[in-house]
Amino acid sequence: MTLSSPLLLAVGLLVTAALAWAAVVSARRRTAALAAAGVAVPGGRRAYLGVGLTIAGVGILAIATAGPAAMVPVPRTAGTVILAIDVSNSMGADDVAPTRLAAAQRAARAFVAAQPDSVDIGVVAFERGALTTARPDADHSIALAAIDRLKITGGTSLGTAITASLTAITGKPVAVGRDGAAPDIGYWPSATIVMFSDGQNQGGDVERAAAVAQRAGVHIHTVGVGTTAGATVKVDGYLLQTSLEEDTLTLIAQTTGGAYHPASDTARLDGVADTIDLRLTVSDEPLPLAGGLIGLALALLTAGAALTVLRSGRVI
Repeated sequence: MTLSSPLLLAVGLLVTAALAWAAVVSARRRTAALAAAGVAVPGGRRAYLGVGLTIAGVGILAIATAGPAAMVPVPRTAGTVILAIDVSNSMGADDVAPTRLAAAQRAARAFVAAQPDSVDIGVVAFERGALTTARPDADHSIALAAIDRLKITGGTSLGTAITASLTAITGKPVAVGRDGAAPDIGYWPSATIVMFSDGQNQGGDVERAAAVAQRAGVHIHTVGVGTTAGATVKVDGYLLQTSLEEDTLTLIAQTTGGAYHPASDTARLDGVADTIDLRLTVSDEPLPLAGGLIGLALALLTAGAALTVLRSGRVI
């Protein structure tokens, strides 16, 4: 159990203790006075039941004012989507205005905005290497902030993008061995990867990485950003021609049971959420207890006052 105001609890318990002490002292004095007068104490301890209930009600009320909450397991259905976004040099081309990366960011933000709260979203930025810039989280503002921070750098490795996305999904390092050995990462049908790229690949075993995702039940939907006519980009002082390579992106999608989407057709990405097999998860959430405790306190105070009035004709 957690308390929002422990200080109020301390003060309330001190007040309750003081009331209990005063009630005991008063009862002893009354009993002594009656005994000295030769009068038997009526009802014995039951005569003080009303006062005891009243003090107990004050104690319960003191606990309620401290804002107690119990952590209870709450089940919810959830899926996981990793947005793998290409930040290689070729994504600086302007054949898609203003640049391929800016267009990918715009499409990714629109995709995030369309997802329900039950979908956890993470972001992986990739070039020759890959970096998880936002772990999967139900708070979509984290993913949006990660998308906004992306900058152009380096070459492209689609295979690394896939394994890094699988790492973000499983929470454990995933890599294809130098001998091509594919790791067994279990089965994750509730996870989906959405890859935004121009399809140009300069390293990494794309087919084996896609096969790992396929065996794990992870669908990869690819979004082609750029045009087949292409454009030139300046890298280290050199002008390089770059164009959209749809074949590679289509191969990745088909291998894993996903679909290829041209950048001009990104509106159809909203349907990706429908392909996610939502899983049942359990998370601890605070359950406020103040309302129930206040109700119990009022019941005790009422009962205590009623008994006191019935036995003595006074409230206290």
